[in-house]
Amino acid sequence: MNKHVLFRFLASFMLIAAISGCAATETRRSAGETVDDATLTSRVKTKLVQDQSLEAFQIDVDTYRGVVQLNGFVDTPEAAARAADIADDIPGVVSVKNNLQVKPGEPTTGG
Repeated sequence: MNKHVLFRFLASFMLIAAISGCAATETRRSAGETVDDATLTSRVKTKLVQDQSLEAFQIDVDTYRGVVQLNGFVDTPEAAARAADIADDIPGVVSVKNNLQVKPGEPTTGG
């Protein structure tokens, strides 16, 4: 009988150790977090494309643990702020890192 108790204890311990190895860490996301981040990225991109004032195809969206990062180029500082506001309004977004840069103006020719 004691062999069975010991076997169950060891089997339970090994199962717990294996499961804890699958848990998310500070630098890795769980499968659920990865899906949540992908969903947020998709929602943000969709909203950016729907906004006619933005050239959304020049904006890259990445999400990590609910933090949305915007990279790319926009025409004006107002467009950069608008894109960040759109992303921030999506339910589930924890915060927005706005790395959008304003495109340099067309060079003028002196004459």
